[in-house]
Amino acid sequence: MIRPSLSDLTAFVAVATHRSFRRAADELGTAPSTLSHAMRALEERMGLRLLNRTTRSVAPTEAGFRLLGQLQPALAALDDALDSVAGFRGQVAGTVRINAPRLAAALLVRAVLPAMAQRFPDVTVDVVVEGRLVDIVSGGFDAGVRLADSIPRDMIAVPLAQPVRFICVAAPDYLARAGMPKTPDELTQHRCIGHRLPGGKLYRWEFARAGQGMTVDAAAGSVILDDEELMVDAAVQGLGIAYVVDLAAAPALKAGQLRAVLSAWMPAAEAMAVYYPGHRAVPPALRAFLDVVREQGRP
Repeated sequence: MIRPSLSDLTAFVAVATHRSFRRAADELGTAPSTLSHAMRALEERMGLRLLNRTTRSVAPTEAGFRLLGQLQPALAALDDALDSVAGFRGQVAGTVRINAPRLAAALLVRAVLPAMAQRFPDVTVDVVVEGRLVDIVSGGFDAGVRLADSIPRDMIAVPLAQPVRFICVAAPDYLARAGMPKTPDELTQHRCIGHRLPGGKLYRWEFARAGQGMTVDAAAGSVILDDEELMVDAAVQGLGIAYVVDLAAAPALKAGQLRAVLSAWMPAAEAMAVYYPGHRAVPPALRAFLDVVREQGRP
């Protein structure tokens, strides 16, 4: 048997892990057809069928599962060995792919990326802005940014800057016309700026007081949006009350364009964090990014 190359074995692990030639090809930076031909050649050299293929799916055979189980820790150990000497090059280099919602991406741009550019100029941070919670592993991302409570439990989380709070805001002229609500129940008498989630559903506004939580179906306005910055703009224009993250509304609040509403009823602040898979070796570029995140998160 001709011994397979390291690149072929790495490609097999990618295909077997993702169960998809397309996703594996995206991770490896090649074409799915090229990867498919490489896997057939690997099977021919080894004299074994490693993958069962259909027109819609791919999955390891019994032999493929056994090989995958042996290769994953071996490749992880190889990555660790290479990473251990990366510092001798003098510069950390590479690309870090991050998936984040718009506000988290803005926080990275303001608080993390300037420090990254200064300390690690050979590292490229590729930020993909996306509202929905994605599988960062199958999506080919090195890390993601989300509210800590929504991060999968098998991930490692690193706090990012200060916790964020959801707040209700409205323009002074709107409140002069419609009055200041005193309880969340009174929102049914107001025009509220609806918040459509990435999956299509309308977000139910959450409130808490004296340890008791409640939700309000606040979609009684004439505007529904799926972007918090646009919700803030709509509130500034007097279109109703918006329920947004404090970071989005802070400039308008400071300028007097908005006022906080129902402050005593807002839920506690939530931590935002960068998260990444715990079962993978951490590449030097990602490790550098996480180090900067940790430094920025310290008080």
